[in-house]
Amino acid sequence: VQLVESGGGLVQPGGSLRLSCAASGFTFRSYVMKWDRQAPGKEREWVADMPPHGGLNYADSVKGRFAISRDNTKNTVYLQMNSLKPEDTAVYYCGALIFNKWYWGQGTQVTVSS
Repeated sequence: VQLVESGGGLVQPGGSLRLSCAASGFTFRSYVMKWDRQAPGKEREWVADMPPHGGLNYADSVKGRFAISRDNTKNTVYLQMNSLKPEDTAVYYCGALIFNKWYWGQGTQVTVSS
């Protein structure tokens, strides 16, 4: 199993970024995919997840601003982030739940600052 995140960077408050996570080594379309994040000095927190057959779930802190999606033809999950706030600054991790075990990517840094 391999998960590779990309798309992070520095953005001003109110801006947008789209994160991507390219998956390989498993049948992507069959498993739950999620995004977590970890801010400096804070515990890792769940951001959003997407089961294989529909239904989207979001943390209250990002609801209405972030959107998770997946392209099963490209084995990729996305996180569109709009109206970014300084408190969204964190390392964002992509995860896959396969047979009751979570697999993670290396993370991508998102910094929201003016």
